[in-house]
Amino acid sequence: MEPVRICASEELIDGGAGLRHAAKYAGGDAIVFFVRYGGQAYGYLNRCAHVPMELDWVEGQFFESSGLYLMCATHGAIYAPDTGKCVGGPCRGGRLRPVQVDERDTPDGRAVFWLPDDDLRPVTP
Repeated sequence: MEPVRICASEELIDGGAGLRHAAKYAGGDAIVFFVRYGGQAYGYLNRCAHVPMELDWVEGQFFESSGLYLMCATHGAIYAPDTGKCVGGPCRGGRLRPVQVDERDTPDGRAVFWLPDDDLRPVTP
């Protein structure tokens, strides 16, 4: 599948708001999200490993107050942003479903791209 441009690199701030994108996963509607942590862009299926609910408490707000961990707003599961591994809360040992991300130079400047796979793909208009 073709890479999907998500945003200009500077739109993702370390520990800041993330960006959501509509997707299809296992035949159903889903959302994927993209954040920056430690200077790297990461993407995940927006579905908690504990209960299949979206993580963000306000659209695009995935980090807890320190900006060090992703947090599920419903049950408080805490995830390492660089691995998606649950490090605290009800899903300890679980993991977020990763989305392959590529950050590269384009004619318009540096940008973040999603590289879809067979199971998780963008919604096409």
